[in-house]
Amino acid sequence: MRVTTGRATQLDSRMFTVVVEAFGLGTQRRAERRLSVAFAQLQSTMQAVAQRGGRITAVYAAGAELPPAPATAPAIAPANSPAETSTVPPKPAAVSHANVPVNLYKPKDPFLGTVTENYSLLAEGAIGRVNHITFDLSGGDPQLHYLEGQSIGIIPDGEDANGKPNKLRLYSIASTRHGDNMAGHTVSLCVRQLQYEKDGETVNGVCSTFLCDIEPGSKVKITGPVGKEMLLPDDEEANVIMFATGTGIAPMRTYLRRMFESTEREKNGWKFRGKAWLFMGSPTTANLLYDDDFNQYVEEYPDNFRYTKAISREQQNTSGGRMYIQDRVSENADEIFALIEDPKTHAYMCGLRGMEPGIDEAMTTAAAAKGLNWAELRPALKKADRWHVETY
Repeated sequence: MRVTTGRATQLDSRMFTVVVEAFGLGTQRRAERRLSVAFAQLQSTMQAVAQRGGRITAVYAAGAELPPAPATAPAIAPANSPAETSTVPPKPAAVSHANVPVNLYKPKDPFLGTVTENYSLLAEGAIGRVNHITFDLSGGDPQLHYLEGQSIGIIPDGEDANGKPNKLRLYSIASTRHGDNMAGHTVSLCVRQLQYEKDGETVNGVCSTFLCDIEPGSKVKITGPVGKEMLLPDDEEANVIMFATGTGIAPMRTYLRRMFESTEREKNGWKFRGKAWLFMGSPTTANLLYDDDFNQYVEEYPDNFRYTKAISREQQNTSGGRMYIQDRVSENADEIFALIEDPKTHAYMCGLRGMEPGIDEAMTTAAAAKGLNWAELRPALKKADRWHVETY
């Protein structure tokens, strides 16, 4: 059905009711919906409905007598623009939260893990200090096991300024459920030493320094695991978009090892066939974490994995400023949204909380260019278990 707009202008104040079917999420998609649309937005709204698989069954001018809505139709708030009527594709099979291990060990009764290795992840000339640390979890009752996307707590030795035992800090796990050695009884972390200036002096983070300094053979109090927000879908054909900065790469490493590491693929029986796309933000090339592994995955699985870097102190954006992860999002907006329109696509964000506003701004601009409202689309994706964020 086509509605001719003739020589209408933005000043035309007429309103229309568009009756659609198979448009929306869940039960809404199965029900008839009625959208109130301004004349100037009518044509673009109809195009948006068609692009998202909806069917337009009728268009009525305001004031016309409408047939009664089906009793099962949900109430729909008036919409004045295609952005307000847009939505995401139907919700895919939910990420399975069944049998997810949580709080097997608590702060009052932690597990004592043994450090098996502790080495730097940075190349020469890098800024700061970031280490990869692995703990042996053998001998626990129950066995401390976990899934990709979860976190564990570390209780550092010593006491705080008030003479009380140090409190735990949570760290995203950087190894798959099988561990780096595939034996199923280790866990690895990616830890940046926190340092900041106070009253002219450098202050070192308590737990991060404890971990970066710890020697193999040492015992460490471990709690958890915790978290269900960052779990991967079980679908081997899912698409996964990842946004990470710094040690926010930890959960992304677990996903990518599970997808593409040859020994892991043999072990887990989960043969990923979808598309994975990592956007990684770093101040310098020397600060890129697990870069060699990711480059290898690109070589081995060019049809399934894409790796886009934003190196702020070495690359420039189109305006001549520093290249940040949000600039890469803007550059690739059309392809990102083409993936997001697929109900099998999940997006994951991890890193410093300061990365969120920049990515939100980039997604808002990109969405607007497609006639979409990111402020509405993002919570819809979240509700559909397709937008996963863990920032700190």
